[in-house]
Amino acid sequence: MSRVLTRLMLVCVLLGIVAPAAHASHTQVMTFEAPRELLDPAQREQAFERIASLGARSLRVILYWQDVAPSPNAARKPTLDATDPTAYDWSRYDPVLTEAARRGWSVILTVTGPVPKWATAGGRDHVTRPSAREFQAFMTAVGKHYGSQVHTWAIWNEPNHPDFLAPQYSAKGHRPLSPGIYRNLFLAAWRGLRASGNGRERLLMGETAPRGNTRVVAPLTFLRGALCLNSTYVKKRSCSNLPADGYAHHAYSTRLGPFFKPPGPNDVTIGVLNRLVRALDRAAAAGAIRRGLPIYLTEFGIQSVPDPFYGVSLAQQAEYYAISERIAYRNPRVRSFSQYLLRDDDPNAGGERYGGFESGLEFADGRIKRPAYDGFRLPLVAVRGGSRVTLWGRVRPVTSPTTAEILVADRGSGFHRLRDARTDARGVWSTRTTYRKGRRWRLRWKGPDGTTFTGPPIRAYTSSGKAG
Repeated sequence: MSRVLTRLMLVCVLLGIVAPAAHASHTQVMTFEAPRELLDPAQREQAFERIASLGARSLRVILYWQDVAPSPNAARKPTLDATDPTAYDWSRYDPVLTEAARRGWSVILTVTGPVPKWATAGGRDHVTRPSAREFQAFMTAVGKHYGSQVHTWAIWNEPNHPDFLAPQYSAKGHRPLSPGIYRNLFLAAWRGLRASGNGRERLLMGETAPRGNTRVVAPLTFLRGALCLNSTYVKKRSCSNLPADGYAHHAYSTRLGPFFKPPGPNDVTIGVLNRLVRALDRAAAAGAIRRGLPIYLTEFGIQSVPDPFYGVSLAQQAEYYAISERIAYRNPRVRSFSQYLLRDDDPNAGGERYGGFESGLEFADGRIKRPAYDGFRLPLVAVRGGSRVTLWGRVRPVTSPTTAEILVADRGSGFHRLRDARTDARGVWSTRTTYRKGRRWRLRWKGPDGTTFTGPPIRAYTSSGKAG
């Protein structure tokens, strides 16, 4: 994980979320990530039930190489057949993958560093120049062990960030180095999976952090480097195409929400997602990747209070997440969206107050963040244009058309029924209604078992991000 450290500039980027529904990605999957709860035997069963009740049926699991490797802190490699799954300790991850398979859930397995010291250059740390040869052997073992349970693989979590891969830049000239290191690791993973008998499974490249700085390589700079492209998207003749089936990215924004874009042209947050689309299209035109490469937003969330630095209000967390999901849903290249964290990180984790993420649907102590929790099941967006409002929403748990009630309230009055919303087979619907200052909307839905769920009240937003 990386934290976005600088504020973003206000621009009008919501226009793209009112594109015609015919261009939306109707096969988009929602993935959920809850590492603390799912990896804890005492919390695992409840976490699975909670995620299921929210309507998610897909997980992203990050597998850290150093967690399963023998002698991970030794500088010298122990004696082992690195391609043999029995050489590793999978006990931390097996219960999660097994339970997901039992429930029929899909899994995106991200295999990443930190790595065992003996697999790095010099053996001094866990991230510096991991050996592509050792990674290929490890991926062969991973593929043999989890090949029957995983059909989508992603290579390296945020490889453009020094917490996971180093060096990012050269000491002299500040030239990006991590893209070239990553390219070799990705090809090693591809060869390893093929050797394990999983060469036909989906393999994602990228998993990039959203923004660059003096320590972090910007995602589009990283993309071009990994694909052997220069700044004008001309490919080096000596470089072969990367056999990627998709590009994974973490399109986090800041507390300013999804309405803003970063000033750096090589950064990609949710509000400027088309930057990544255009970059992939230009890379395909240069022959570096296949055309129409799909995008997987494998990590995303909106941080809320109590984080005083990056958190928005509880009401804004629900609103911003729903708006972000609509942006993703309306983009035909996006195959998956995600929710990062069921429960907030421990506010004291890592020795830094609020050094983790507060993007969960529950507080760190387990109390429910009622707006975000209810809003995840029943996301709702109101986009104002003049005297009209476009409403877009979703009923998360359903897999066939259903009917929900749209509720409305004006200042000084309570909520009452506006009209019914008939969803498609994926629970998505949209309609238009009138705007009035101070008006609020929410969604109510009765499940098949008779339980009634009500989403949080939401405000209308203009394309410039003004609420009201």
